Amino acid sequence: METDVYFTIEKPSQGLYKDKGSRFLSFAFPVGNEDQIHTILENFRKEYHDARHHCYAWRLGADMNHFRANDDGEPGNSAGKPILGQIQSFQLTNILILVVRYFGGTLLGVGGLIQAYK
Repeated sequence: METDVYFTIEKPSQGLYKDKGSRFLSFAFPVGNEDQIHTILENFRKEYHDARHHCYAWRLGADMNHFRANDDGEPGNSAGKPILGQIQSFQLTNILILVVRYFGGTLLGVGGLIQAYK
């Protein structure tokens, strides 16, 4: 009998990235289902209600075929897709990564956004 083996994270973590005045607060959570993901996202939208964007990506399951990415108003594929790309590059699952952006007044351009969210 074959056992499902996959990589995930053990506990929540967070980070901070700054670029041209914008602040990107990142949060990673181990998750087990979509209800848990929706609860976390809802709580973060309330807690960081003054942020411009709440971009995220998640992936669930040992087969790694259940995933979603969201740009939350950033230019198409400039936020959610780079976040999802990091999840994929480390072959993680059962994870939610959320990045809260506070706009600093200087446009970063699509390339700058991709680099920041990545």
